[in-house]
Amino acid sequence: MTGQHRDLTPEAAARLTLDPGPWLSCDDCFEQMDEFVDRLLTDGPTGMPALHAHLAGCGACGEEARSLLLLVAADEGIDPAPGLRRLAED
Repeated sequence: MTGQHRDLTPEAAARLTLDPGPWLSCDDCFEQMDEFVDRLLTDGPTGMPALHAHLAGCGACGEEARSLLLLVAADEGIDPAPGLRRLAED
């Protein structure tokens, strides 16, 4: 086999070994993402552990949440940094 070899980063290894529970599908995630992002930006309790777990393990949904958070923050004139930190928390 030839080709480029890429080492597995510690972050990628951690995502591969995340506990899958509580389980949430990508469709379920997208249905709840607006509310979750609003909660992240208002510093209120997120209270959505299944969604947070899904975002930590699913790169596509995680990127969508970050993009939405940045878009909403810009639209409402809010500093996105605290929300992004909360999104990245385990």
